[in-house]
Amino acid sequence: MENLKIEEPINKVGDKYRSFLHEEAENTHWRHGGPPIYDAVNQLFEQGRTKVWEKGSLEDTVQNAIKSWEMELSHKTRIQDFKTINPEKFKLMVNGREGLSAEETLKVGSYNALLKSTLPEEYKYYKAEEETFESSHDVFRSAFPRGFAWEVISVHSGPPVITYKFRHWGYFEGPFKGHAPTSELVDFYGMGILKVDEFLRAEDVEIYYDPADLISKLIKGPLISKQQNDDVESSSANTSSCSFNKQV
Repeated sequence: MENLKIEEPINKVGDKYRSFLHEEAENTHWRHGGPPIYDAVNQLFEQGRTKVWEKGSLEDTVQNAIKSWEMELSHKTRIQDFKTINPEKFKLMVNGREGLSAEETLKVGSYNALLKSTLPEEYKYYKAEEETFESSHDVFRSAFPRGFAWEVISVHSGPPVITYKFRHWGYFEGPFKGHAPTSELVDFYGMGILKVDEFLRAEDVEIYYDPADLISKLIKGPLISKQQNDDVESSSANTSSCSFNKQV
């Protein structure tokens, strides 16, 4: 859930927090025609992170591995182009729900996978089952025009079964589902369990967090009309330095 531009598929210096961004770029099927640029969300990350891990440490390795996986999930359109997962074994499980395969996760996208809910309809402020991959990213790109950064807070065990605590944050500066932005910092915490193979490719990803920690902060603003929503959305888009929003 972070911010970016799309660049032409030519050789560039790699992103310092993500692997496989420019390797074999010309042979990769990118969702927006080329690999993304993470300059804006990297700035948000560096300004707002609470931990600075030593390069090459377990925490740094885990943090960058998950950022790389999220990059692939959001911007590559073919599982065969993924380098960060074992596609035959991969499962994503959120809050104890039934796991999604690699293809299922790619189809629905990270937002819908993370925000699917069994709450009664009247309590669903975000209905994942009604959103597509594209619409879900539009919703959060609008709400967080500067991006939605992610960091590892702690790592409690190393490979092959990695357990870690994470933090997600951004500034609520655009409308969310008809609610006016508050410009406040929105963050939440969670835990993850990542099982990897001998090549450090993800096989099982389990994520545990309280979605209310996120959604409750995005519906604090008053309801606004569709015209107001469009005006605010346009304004927030114009102030963003990137045209595509990302997450990790």
